[in-house]
Amino acid sequence: MVVILDSIRSTYNVGSIFRTADAAGVEKIYLCGITPQPIDRFGRLRPQFTKVSLGAEKTVPWERVKSASALIDRLKKEKYHIIAVEQDRRAVAYTKFRAPKKTAVIFGNEVSGISNPILKKADKIIEIPMRGKKESLNVSVAAGIIMFSILYS
Repeated sequence: MVVILDSIRSTYNVGSIFRTADAAGVEKIYLCGITPQPIDRFGRLRPQFTKVSLGAEKTVPWERVKSASALIDRLKKEKYHIIAVEQDRRAVAYTKFRAPKKTAVIFGNEVSGISNPILKKADKIIEIPMRGKKESLNVSVAAGIIMFSILYS
């Protein structure tokens, strides 16, 4: 499984996702759009990132990619199944989804989610059903649920 983070704003969320990705054995993380990298523009580790990643940026391969759309096209050519995690009328509950061997999972912006053009490129849209009054989970929590669900599916 590979993970695509598309325009996630929070350095803390990205660091947390790295840590969980390490635990789940994720092959690689792609950082797209405005998603912060573990290092700043001067090549220094970001303290906000490392506070929560606990060094996972050194154990999980990652790549900065400008365009999530172009990345998805590339991954599809490599026979990856593209899975978007988003609340959408087309989404199925993650508990009813069985991931193919080569899976790329997309998580989007904390406020606006995954854009429609990216959702259209997905082979499947899955969601975490919400039972309480809140409409969504923090993206790093959602990523953990989905990564381990796919790991054990």
